[in-house]
Amino acid sequence: MIRLPSIAFLIGLMAGFDPAIAQNPPAAPRPARPAPPTRDPHTPGYVTAKDLPDGANAPVKEDGNFILGPTHNPAPEMTAQEGVPQGDVFNFTMESADSKIYPGIAREANTFGAADPNDPAKLVVTTSHSASYTRRVAVYVPKQYVPGTAAPFIVGADGPDRALFTALDNLIAQHRVPVMIAISIGNGSGDAQGSQRGLEYDTMSGLYAEFVEKEVLPLVEKQYHVKLTKDPEGRATMGGSSGGSCALIMAWHHPELYHRVLTYSGTYVNQQWPSSPQTPHGAWEFHEHLIPDSPAKPLRIWMEVGDRDLFNPNVMRDNMHDWVVANENMAKVLAAKGYHYQFVFARNAGHTDRAVKQQTLPEALEYVWQGYPVAGPKN
Repeated sequence: MIRLPSIAFLIGLMAGFDPAIAQNPPAAPRPARPAPPTRDPHTPGYVTAKDLPDGANAPVKEDGNFILGPTHNPAPEMTAQEGVPQGDVFNFTMESADSKIYPGIAREANTFGAADPNDPAKLVVTTSHSASYTRRVAVYVPKQYVPGTAAPFIVGADGPDRALFTALDNLIAQHRVPVMIAISIGNGSGDAQGSQRGLEYDTMSGLYAEFVEKEVLPLVEKQYHVKLTKDPEGRATMGGSSGGSCALIMAWHHPELYHRVLTYSGTYVNQQWPSSPQTPHGAWEFHEHLIPDSPAKPLRIWMEVGDRDLFNPNVMRDNMHDWVVANENMAKVLAAKGYHYQFVFARNAGHTDRAVKQQTLPEALEYVWQGYPVAGPKN
């Protein structure tokens, strides 16, 4: 059933998900994973990028590759400002029993997967089973929204995301982004292969976008008396880690629904489960085959990765679990195909780094919404 809205704000989106390991019963506890190495953005083979002054963000009207300095102070737009209208935030929950698309799975606790002996790029998970979940959703409606008009909107993963709502309050008031609604959707629990979250975010198909379109957005419109635009130019996706790869997966498989994508530490690695013969390397396929081998799609993309982002040469030994290399490769193929994109390499930053998000989110949102009318909603 759908539970009625609660009053309290809920937890933010960038909580540092993605241990990136699936699960099967182990003989003994796994050793602690070593800390990721610090990568140099000028490493041979990485994209050529412009070093920015420490504390500066990439210009919002420029495509290309940029390197942030090591100091990450929060942008003023990430704090509520006196005199700035604050949007309304409505919270509700969705039960797995009510979903026709995601009835729910879970992986048994403290279990780990094993590489397929016939294919080290495939992880075998034997402890995933049917399980119920409760999903939390938050809807942000700005004060400037005119009831009855078709509003642009952004869909965020791993929500609810209070930081996004604060940034939008300030950016909308400053006329730097359109008057938009934000739908911040919690995952169905767990992480990586064999989990509900992994099934939703790491699967290389249009299914999650279809879930949002068929089961989430109609509830938002009905319960909160808003109208969401059907124009893909007025629709954006965002997320961090697997939520980031999910954001691109949504737009890639449904460009008729979404044209704008924003990702932090995108999991463009081999983490899909169950395996698919069409995309055997999961989201690694984006830079390995899909983007290079496909006509350019009408997408505008903002991406970030940290110099200490995840590096997980796990039991698969497939050389497809380095988040920095994956994002660097993404920048290469997007540039080669002529996409409008901005890639930010952040020094002194970990996976879905909170300080980096606090510094960059306002400019990232402004970049992603370039070209869309700011004066009013586009029908």
